[in-house]
Amino acid sequence: MRAFVYEKYGSPEVLELKEVQKPTPKSNEVLIKIQATTVTAADCMMRSGDTFLSRIILGFANPKGKYKILGTEFSGKIESIGPKVTLFKTGDKVYGFRGFGTGTYAEFKCMPENGSLAKMPSNLTFSEAASLVDSASTALFFLKNKANIKQGQKVLINGASGGMGVFAVQIAKYFDAEVTGVCSTKNIELVKSIGADKVIDYSKDDFAKNENTYDIIFDTVSKSSFSGCKKALKPKGKYLVTKLSLLRIFQTLWTKIQGNKRTIFAMSVNKTKALKIIKNLVEEGKLKPVIDKAYAFEQIAEAHQYVDKGHKKGNVVIAFDESEP
Repeated sequence: MRAFVYEKYGSPEVLELKEVQKPTPKSNEVLIKIQATTVTAADCMMRSGDTFLSRIILGFANPKGKYKILGTEFSGKIESIGPKVTLFKTGDKVYGFRGFGTGTYAEFKCMPENGSLAKMPSNLTFSEAASLVDSASTALFFLKNKANIKQGQKVLINGASGGMGVFAVQIAKYFDAEVTGVCSTKNIELVKSIGADKVIDYSKDDFAKNENTYDIIFDTVSKSSFSGCKKALKPKGKYLVTKLSLLRIFQTLWTKIQGNKRTIFAMSVNKTKALKIIKNLVEEGKLKPVIDKAYAFEQIAEAHQYVDKGHKKGNVVIAFDESEP
């Protein structure tokens, strides 16, 4: 099968299209013919190897073993199943998450049936389904599981037009919160269209310094800090951040026992339950994907170049089937 492999960290040009061995499912696994995947900021960070923590996982000098094929989220069809699989059957349309297991920049991928895998929303294309997986499930995890969002709360989403931000806005509105989105001038109408009650143009106003305060500040792009946002939090307010760092881990632990305003960093590992909830929300018309650009499988390096610029709106998808919109 074909797959994009990288042997060293660097620019998008390190991604090379190669022939690799097609995987065979174990007794509890399904073999998925991948129809779509995405290029995220996290993929680009892993490719460039620009953080110490990522190199601890992926390899210090060069990416190692299974990590040589990037790609964390996908949609596709089950081609075959292991003898002990009971939750899925051949031909099922599924979507799922590989996380640091990576490997979705390939034509086929094996997944354990109890992994982060679920049947995809029936009213979406493969490209649309793939774009939901990590961003929507992470937004749901932070807002529902970690912040315990409630009706009527004031919630601010920083990076509201980004890959995770577009879902955070919609999910916060689903829980009947009053949502303020922060984005650039050119993306104001997009953020309004997905349900934001108010929009702040970060080029003209610093949300952390105005007079408004919020129950939840969700920084989906990790461009702010807890100390900088503290005055903008209400008493017992929660500051949510998704980018891994030792400082944020320490702040999460410290603010849990000290003070009444909290930093919360966490990682959602198994996303199966979240993917089932997201499927229902999509089919009920409560959540919709936002796709900025779509590329063919052979254009993955080009897609990385675009995402590296840091200005994508919603998500960037890779469609393996050229007939996919």
